[in-house]
Amino acid sequence: MAKFNHNDDSVVVIIGSGAGGGTLANELCQKGIKVVVLEAGALQSQATFINDEWKSFAQLAWLDNRTTSGSWRIAKDFPNLPAWICKTVGGTTTHWAGASLRLQEHEFKIRTHYGELEGANLLDWPITLKELEPYYAKAEDKMGVTRTNGIPGLPGNNNFKVMYAGAKKLGYQDCHTGNMAINSVPRDDRARCMQIGFCFQGCKSGAKWSTLYTEIPKAEATGNLDLRPESHVSRIEHNAKGKVTGVIYFDKQGKEHRQKARLVCLAGNSIESPRLLLLSASGMFPDGLANTSGQVGRNYMRHLTGTVYGVFNDPVHMYRGTTMAGIIRDEANNNPKRGFVGGYEMETLSLGLPFMAAFLNPGGWGKDFAWFMEHYTHMAGMWIVGEDMPRETNRITLNSDIKDQWGLPVPNVHFDDHRNDLAMREHAFTQGERVYQAAGSIKAFRTPPYPSTHNLGTCRMGSTAANSVCNKWGQTHDIDNLFISDGSQFTSGGAENPTLTIVSLAIRQAEYIRKQMVEKMI
Repeated sequence: MAKFNHNDDSVVVIIGSGAGGGTLANELCQKGIKVVVLEAGALQSQATFINDEWKSFAQLAWLDNRTTSGSWRIAKDFPNLPAWICKTVGGTTTHWAGASLRLQEHEFKIRTHYGELEGANLLDWPITLKELEPYYAKAEDKMGVTRTNGIPGLPGNNNFKVMYAGAKKLGYQDCHTGNMAINSVPRDDRARCMQIGFCFQGCKSGAKWSTLYTEIPKAEATGNLDLRPESHVSRIEHNAKGKVTGVIYFDKQGKEHRQKARLVCLAGNSIESPRLLLLSASGMFPDGLANTSGQVGRNYMRHLTGTVYGVFNDPVHMYRGTTMAGIIRDEANNNPKRGFVGGYEMETLSLGLPFMAAFLNPGGWGKDFAWFMEHYTHMAGMWIVGEDMPRETNRITLNSDIKDQWGLPVPNVHFDDHRNDLAMREHAFTQGERVYQAAGSIKAFRTPPYPSTHNLGTCRMGSTAANSVCNKWGQTHDIDNLFISDGSQFTSGGAENPTLTIVSLAIRQAEYIRKQMVEKMI
């Protein structure tokens, strides 16, 4: 692995090594560009992953203190854990389930299709599905997404078979084992899925795509990558002309360093990325970097979530096999006749006993809770993934009353459900229960939303600096050598899991950055 000098101002600094940062790093390194990746978390491996929910959570999850506010139930159940993301090399690609879906055409133009929606801050993306399609194709090939490029689908476990039976009886047509970035056959020097069932705890077989053991090693092999784990960035610096010049970060020992840079790309997730821009406020940028629009931190989206579990007379053993290899897509379209705009997916989900106890109904001990836990082996489960509405008031701010281990204000995550979110969740809960009833369930249970894994918005892209933070390339309107490279740049969330879109945008962004660097525009 390369080692670049802290005073080398020709490097690209990428903050974060997940789907956006890790992919962008490899794409740039392959083009001959020197890259320094600063990752706040430690370096793990397939060998060090732990097939134990609680131990793995302590190993991979981002557990730095955060605070919450708003009417969402997370503020009550998990006030210091609004998001279930990872602090490790590879970011949340170590934890994600692998579902890889393209956004639909209308989801890029929500202002056009949904119209005025009181209480929502709708904006069309400055790009279209047609423009992104070539990059979706590249991402699907890179990630080995099943049901693309001739790659067969994964086999269905019992959890999927129950879902499929109910879906067909209800008349749903689009139900299968998903488009998954998990090898169904050996590919890219990685084994096929072994159906171990600990997808959220890091894939020990390496079948699931993760930047940890795909993009980052390939980038290192070029000699152009300097990966620095356990490096927490505290500030982005700029010069008198308003150009970014580098970053300040703390290493594992707490020693402060300055890394100079030709340009900086933020890929720290939709909570940490806006937090860092706000922490980097200066006399020239008193409200935070790239924030003349006032939109940094705003329009936070987490996807409409909730789960439905059905209990059956016979054992299901939903925890055996790939966690999320099962989907019903029929409700993902935009059909306002249902009482809401946008749509949702229903995806198979299973949690182990420890997490089931924690998430089934936080604080809701009693006979009902005990009954469901006693029938754990007879459960089938699904997760609802739906498009929540961007709202200016749903935002990330700095909580100056509480400091982290570096003495920096922690992020506060404020969220209130839009009435469209509530209507969609109720519809999805009902349909999920109907799926299990059609399959023969004896009882069904709705769980409240979990800490979010799909964190989006907060530095959204748009056509003008008046209502967005970055342009169609993720380049901030205010500072042309500062880029947003993660889900923060999403203008809307869509009904689909976001990782494929994040990777596609990173591939596209790398092409743009190289062109701009060659032409000496940045």
